[in-house]
Amino acid sequence: MSTTELPWPIPDERFRHWATQFGDMHDIVRDLALPPGLPQAAESVLTTARELIRMSYYRYEFLMIGAATSVIAVEPALTDRYGKGSLADHLKKARADGLLSDEQYDLLDGTGRQIRNRYAHGKTTHAALTPPMAVGIVRTSLRILTELHAAPITSGSVTESDEATFPSV
Repeated sequence: MSTTELPWPIPDERFRHWATQFGDMHDIVRDLALPPGLPQAAESVLTTARELIRMSYYRYEFLMIGAATSVIAVEPALTDRYGKGSLADHLKKARADGLLSDEQYDLLDGTGRQIRNRYAHGKTTHAALTPPMAVGIVRTSLRILTELHAAPITSGSVTESDEATFPSV
């Protein structure tokens, strides 16, 4: 067994235009706060997506992986709402239902889903995402999950906890 230690992470040179020190990353992800009430699985995946973006200060490719990860959290929520089907079809339905604006749809479908698919199938190991674009994908994933889980209960009686609202994202 080797006793060689891995080096401490050093800032990725490609991040120099976005952050001069790791502390700047807190500002980049500041508005990706998770609202209370998300299912634990979605919360865990979105937290991971946000932290990957924060850690991209040390490895720029984490931007792409963080964005793709947030799209993974959206898929089961849309399947719960629309039933069996592809993520592409579910995103179209979400746009038609007003859950996504055209811009948000393009971000999740045109960029996020494509990156997720290419990464999951080993067709890409990096993508040319900027921090604002990656944050935009995660923010959109977070917003749609918040709306889906804040949707009123259609069967049974509505309780006070069912009517709770989440902060706007």
